[in-house]
Amino acid sequence: MRRAVVLRLGAALAAAATAAAAAVALPMIQASAAVGTVTGYASANGGTTGGAGGQTVRATTGTAIHAALCGRASSSTPITIEVEGTINHGNTSKVSGGSCNTAAGVIELKQISNVTIIGVGNGAVFDQLGIHIREARNIIIQNVTVRNVKKSGSPTSNGGDAIGMESGVRNVWVDHVTLEASGGESEGFDGLFDMKNDTQYVTLSYSTLRNSGRGGLIGSSESDRSNGYVTFHHNLYQNIDSRTPLLRGGIAHIYNNHYANLHESGINSRAGGRAKVDNNYFEDSKDVLGTFYTDEAGYWQVSGNIFDNVTWSSRSGDNNPAGPNPQSNTSVSVPYSYRLDGANCVPDVVRQTAGANKGLRVSDGSCTPQTPTTTPTVTPTVTPTVTPPPGGTNLSIGAGSDGSSKASGTSYGNVRDGDMSTYWSPSGSTGDISIKWGSATTVSQVVIREPSGSTGGIGSWQLLNAGNGAVLKSGSGAGAITFTPVSLSKITFRITGSNGTPRVAEFETYAG
Repeated sequence: MRRAVVLRLGAALAAAATAAAAAVALPMIQASAAVGTVTGYASANGGTTGGAGGQTVRATTGTAIHAALCGRASSSTPITIEVEGTINHGNTSKVSGGSCNTAAGVIELKQISNVTIIGVGNGAVFDQLGIHIREARNIIIQNVTVRNVKKSGSPTSNGGDAIGMESGVRNVWVDHVTLEASGGESEGFDGLFDMKNDTQYVTLSYSTLRNSGRGGLIGSSESDRSNGYVTFHHNLYQNIDSRTPLLRGGIAHIYNNHYANLHESGINSRAGGRAKVDNNYFEDSKDVLGTFYTDEAGYWQVSGNIFDNVTWSSRSGDNNPAGPNPQSNTSVSVPYSYRLDGANCVPDVVRQTAGANKGLRVSDGSCTPQTPTTTPTVTPTVTPTVTPPPGGTNLSIGAGSDGSSKASGTSYGNVRDGDMSTYWSPSGSTGDISIKWGSATTVSQVVIREPSGSTGGIGSWQLLNAGNGAVLKSGSGAGAITFTPVSLSKITFRITGSNGTPRVAEFETYAG
C-alpha cells in the first residue's frame, strides 16, 4: 500500500529565464567549493573532486546552471556552480554549446565531467525538477533539496527520479541533500536515487530520503548487473515503501544509516548483489533486509546493526527476508578506510547531520557531529607572515568595507584603517570580508595581514571578484596574493577554513 504524504510546494513557477547566467554576490553559509572530504567508493577509482580548481559561478535559475555548463572552454573544464533559490520548469530552459548537452525541464549533466553543484545562501530547491547524470564523470552534488519529481501527471521530469544516473557514469559524490516525494508510483513518482546501465563509484552521504514509494535502485532489471561500488552512509530513509536500496548485482557498502517506517521492504539485495551492512539502526519497519520480489538471490554481510521494532514476514517463493535473526551469507571487503559510529547513536547523529541546510556537519566516527572545512585543507604555519608592502598606494585606505558577520568587539572598518592593533573576525570559524569602491578599480595584488601575536588562525581561503563570483585565487594563511589584474568594484576575502580564531588586521589592495 502506498503512503502519500502531501508536501507544501513553493510559490507558482517563475517566468522563463534568459539563457544568460547572471552572477550575483550573495551571503554564503559555507565555502563555494565542495565542503568536506569525499568518502566511500566515490573516493576510489582516482577519486572525486568535481569542479575543484576551476571557475566558481552563481546561478539562481536552471537556465543559468545550463549556461554555466555551456560557457566552459570544454566539456571537461572544471566548474563549481553555486545555486540559491528555487529551480523549476519555469526557469529551466535548454542552452546550447560545444561543452554541454542540455534539455528543458531537467538539469542535464550529460556527456560532461568535473562539475560541482552546491547549494548556498538561503538554500537551493529543485522543485518538480530532477537532476539527470548521463555519460558523465567526476560530479559532486551537495547541499540541495530535490522534491516532487514526477514521471506521470504534470509536470514531468527525469523519468520521475529526483537524482538519476545512467550510461557509463563514474565517480559521483552526492552529499547533504534532501530528496523527497509526496507518494508512490500511483501518484506519479518514481525513485529518489537511481543508478543503472554501467554506473559505478558512487557515494550518497549525510542525506535525507523520505515520503516516497521507492528509495532508489542499482540496476534497472535483473540483467543490468554492470553497476555497483556504491556507498551509503549516515543517511535517513523515512516513510519509504521499498528500495533502500534495491541492489541488482554489484557491491554496496551500507553503514551508519537510520531507517524509519519502511512499509514493505528495505535493503533488497538480489540477482547476485552483495551488500556490506554495518552499524545501521532500523526501527518501526518491515523486512528491512533480504531478497524480495525475485527468485534470483542476493547476498549480505551484516554486523553491528540494531533492529528496533522490526517485523519480519515468513519466507516463501520470491520473498526471502534475512530476519528475524540476520546472518551473513557472503564476505565483502572495501578499498577505503572509514570509521563506524556505534549503531546506538546513529539516530541522533543522523538527525543532526543528514539533509540539506544542516551546516554540512559530519560525524567524527565517535558519535560526535563536527563542522567540516573545505577540502583539501592545507595547514598554515603558526608563525604570522610578515609581508612588506608592495609598491604603490594601498587602495583600501579611503574605500568602504563590509562582510558576512563580525565577532563582538571587531569591525569591518578595522581592515582598512592602517592600524595593526585592530582587526576583524567573523562570528564563527569562517566568513567573508570585503573592500568596495564607488567605481570600477583595477587590482592585481592583495595583502592579508594578521594582527601582532596572532597564532595563524586563517586557514584555507578564496579571493573573489564579488561582482561576478569569480575566484581570483585560493590558498591558505596570511600574506601577499598576486593575480591577473582585474577591474572590479568589490573584492572579497572568504575564509573557508580556520585553525583557531581567524583575524584580519589589514586587507590591503594594490593596482600593481
